[in-house]
Amino acid sequence: MKYLSLLLPLLFIALFAFALVRRVRLYDCFTEGVKGAIPLLVSIFPYLVSVLILSELFEQSGLSAALTRTLSPLFSALGIPPEIGKLVLVKPFSGSGSTALLTDLLARFGPDSYIGRCACVAYGSSETVFFISAVYFAGSKKNLARPVLIALFSNFISLLFGCLLCRLL
Repeated sequence: MKYLSLLLPLLFIALFAFALVRRVRLYDCFTEGVKGAIPLLVSIFPYLVSVLILSELFEQSGLSAALTRTLSPLFSALGIPPEIGKLVLVKPFSGSGSTALLTDLLARFGPDSYIGRCACVAYGSSETVFFISAVYFAGSKKNLARPVLIALFSNFISLLFGCLLCRLL
């Protein structure tokens, strides 16, 4: 394992040595790359801010808790522990919020419990759909409803199968 920790520094040293041999002006190339990133950041920024604000509003308004309570019987019927309902609802909006929820669930129920395993599956088998959509589709004029719905449906199906496997194993 000690040798693997040297991999990244050795890769950088090899890259710098290769650039030296090829007489590439590394600092100039780096600053050119940064110049190209600024317009990208400016174009993405409003979308990212809107997703972050909406995810916080979703949590603070109580909509997340109400939706969790409403969907709890459905989750139970599908084999998803109702205790992870909030995690399932928050994950498409916020990665850090879902990490906090996962940590809380693991502290309360333990990582080896059925709820803990299903929470890990819910966290690991899904993505922050709205955040990723904001980044990848920023400035796109296409209708985003279909890709977002497909991503949300895929997250839910993976959760169903993951919880089923947690129950069987």
